[in-house]
Amino acid sequence: MGELFRSEEMTLAQLFLQSEAAYCCVSELGEIGMVQFRDLNPDVNVFQRKFVNEVRRCEEMDRKLRFVEKEIKKAGIPILDTGENPEVPFPRDMIDLEATFEKLENELKEINTNQEALKKNFLELTELKHILRRTQQFFDEMEDPSLLEESSTLLDPNEPVRIAPLRLGFVAGVIGRERIPTFERMLWRVCRGNVFLRQADIEDPLEDPATGDRVHKSVFIIFFQGDQLKNRVKKICEGFRASLYPCPETSQERKEMLAGVNARIDDLQMVLNQTEDHRQRVLQAASKTVRVWFIKVRKMKAIYHTLNLCNIDVTQKCLIAEVWCPVSDLESIQFALRRGTEKSGSTVPSILHRMQTKQTPPTYNKTNKFTSGFQNIVDAYGIGSYREINPAPYTIITFPFLFAVMFGDMGHGVLMTCAALYLVLRESRLMAQKSDNEMFSMVFAGRYIILLMGIFSVYTGIIYNDCFSKSLNVFGSGWSVRPMFDLRVGGNWTMETLESNKVLQLDPVVEGVFKGPYPIGIDPIWNIASNKLTFLNSFKMKMSVILGVIHMIFGVSLSLFNHLYFKKPLNIYFGFIPEMVFMCSLFGYLVIIIFYKWVSYNARISKDAPSLLIAFINMFLFKNNDPTNKPLYTGQMAVQSFLVVIAVASVPLMLIVKTLVLRRQHMWKRNLGTQDFGGIRVGNGPTEDEAGIIQHDQLAQQSDDEPEAHEEEEVGQALLNAPPSCDQQFNFGDVAVHQAIHTIEYCLGCISNTASYLRLWALSLAHAQLSEVLWTMVMHIGLSSRSLAGFLLLSIVFFFFAILTVAILLIMEGLSAFLHALRLHWVEFQNKFYSGQGFKFLPFTFDCILDGNEE
Repeated sequence: MGELFRSEEMTLAQLFLQSEAAYCCVSELGEIGMVQFRDLNPDVNVFQRKFVNEVRRCEEMDRKLRFVEKEIKKAGIPILDTGENPEVPFPRDMIDLEATFEKLENELKEINTNQEALKKNFLELTELKHILRRTQQFFDEMEDPSLLEESSTLLDPNEPVRIAPLRLGFVAGVIGRERIPTFERMLWRVCRGNVFLRQADIEDPLEDPATGDRVHKSVFIIFFQGDQLKNRVKKICEGFRASLYPCPETSQERKEMLAGVNARIDDLQMVLNQTEDHRQRVLQAASKTVRVWFIKVRKMKAIYHTLNLCNIDVTQKCLIAEVWCPVSDLESIQFALRRGTEKSGSTVPSILHRMQTKQTPPTYNKTNKFTSGFQNIVDAYGIGSYREINPAPYTIITFPFLFAVMFGDMGHGVLMTCAALYLVLRESRLMAQKSDNEMFSMVFAGRYIILLMGIFSVYTGIIYNDCFSKSLNVFGSGWSVRPMFDLRVGGNWTMETLESNKVLQLDPVVEGVFKGPYPIGIDPIWNIASNKLTFLNSFKMKMSVILGVIHMIFGVSLSLFNHLYFKKPLNIYFGFIPEMVFMCSLFGYLVIIIFYKWVSYNARISKDAPSLLIAFINMFLFKNNDPTNKPLYTGQMAVQSFLVVIAVASVPLMLIVKTLVLRRQHMWKRNLGTQDFGGIRVGNGPTEDEAGIIQHDQLAQQSDDEPEAHEEEEVGQALLNAPPSCDQQFNFGDVAVHQAIHTIEYCLGCISNTASYLRLWALSLAHAQLSEVLWTMVMHIGLSSRSLAGFLLLSIVFFFFAILTVAILLIMEGLSAFLHALRLHWVEFQNKFYSGQGFKFLPFTFDCILDGNEE
């Protein structure tokens, strides 16, 4: 089988990089993204590694760029993204980049500091302007002659007027509008009512120079008498963060001061505008290159971080790295090393040396934009073990098909297909937009999965003849009521029969009533039949069992390819063969008798057809004579008894025989040193000593003209296929318990997994019934009237029908069918051959930098 059906062959390689060329070589390897570096310094502290200072410098540059990016976004300037992938700068260019970023950061900080100081001064002058205006209004109101006349009328004219000179002090300031009520209560309580407060709101909100937020404030003036109250008032103002400003006592001084404040505000506004223009120009220039700077800095940081994983030769002239890489990409890796060496100007080439190891390599499955979604579905269950069968190629077909079996509706399938086609046809434009919406990103990543699910749903909708809960009569129904009116063929129906009976049953035995099967799918007459659910239940339940058994048998068959590839004949003789016999003799037989019953019984003798469920139960009970259930064919009980016997006999092969053979194999390895058992090879692979012999023999058989790389490849492959050495402490009990668990799990799983596939039947009926209820309860209302008002009602009803169809039947039901199809693949299908105990190949690549994510 090709690499499409199995993970890539991996090898462990050692890289010898010259110190002056190491940076450029790692850069080239990051561009192609084909190697995974191993950490050769796991016990060395991060801060004690060779290139920790360079990493810190890159982090500092990244911090400065994030500051610049924050300022650009704060100013509302779009960041230019041309999709450019800049080359990694040389180490000597780091000084120039640091100087550029340092200059840009200092300039922006200086501009921000000056701008904040100017805005703070502008705010103070603005608040002072409002204070001078409001206090002038307050004093003008107090000096109003009408108020004086009103106060004089309140005095007794017979009493002599004695006006003592009274001089009140006052303070004026600005406070947040939301603090006015609390501020006023505090003044009243602390000063015991011996102060007089006047306040007025400032109509326009003022800008906070620190945060840039717009805040609402109010002007206040407080009158009091005595220094003691003055101190109390100032402390209260300080506690409420009120800003106090000097205010002249005379009207003339206030007017002169107001004129001076207005002049200063005008000059300050001009300076602020010039400062903002300069800041905009700096940010505009930075926005054009900040993305390229980010990529360069993060690439440099990734390179130095990778170099920290390497060992340094004692001569300090060479770096040694160990990498996992695909065997098929070795030439590309060597070419990248040569290109990096040339770019650095080094005369000493970098060396790639393949190593032999017994460590388990990472699993790497090459994907493209079409297969990546299906591979992610498989990897979500577990990363496949190294070189075992990859379920993803089969999932491309089986996953959308099982989804469509549960979601089968032609109309809904067309809507889903159109939505997926939109994402597929505009994928380049949508990818350029780089949406931050997590839900949209998830749907967009699975656009090809949704496309296939929609196409398969259209197909199953045609088979079910279901389109928005209605059937399409394209070829004409295979049923006819006309012969029932023809007395010449024995019919006795009349028009009175039709008028007096709401439900009538067509007899398929009457000639001409059933003209023949519908050309494709289910006959549309079943959509109006009263026994529609009875018919569909029987059909879909049997269909679910058939599909489930075929799917599971296919999964067991794939395990054979794993056993053959890893050269484990013991698992074939006492694993695959008994499992296949057990599955086929019981559940494979059930599928055969389902088809046999469909073919053997027609309308005339269908009443005498036996129950398959009872026949299957009698098969296990060895019940030969059941008067309630006739046999399907002659000799049925003998065949069924034989199948049950061989199914039961296959269980000890898995449960006991395999364990005994493993024990006997261990004893022979320890005592006799042989692996022959009855003339056949029973071992699961060579021992350590045999692996060494295999290496020697293979090297001896190599011809002199074969390249050295080919010899290393053969030896490495022999070692990778070799299992762990024969353990002298062979624990028979542990092996027996493990094999017993596996056998019981498989035998019981065959039953439970077959029953689990009935979810195909259940969800298919649920989707059809929900669709029918939605049509009956919603759309039927709009179709009940044929007047103009009915047309308007139909438009409104159709709107709600469309919304409910998308929300309930497409999204909710689609998600439900998706999750159930996912479970069928993870549990019922993949557990037959897929262990999923590997670890993923994570190559060193710069692609994540281009996606905007730090590695």
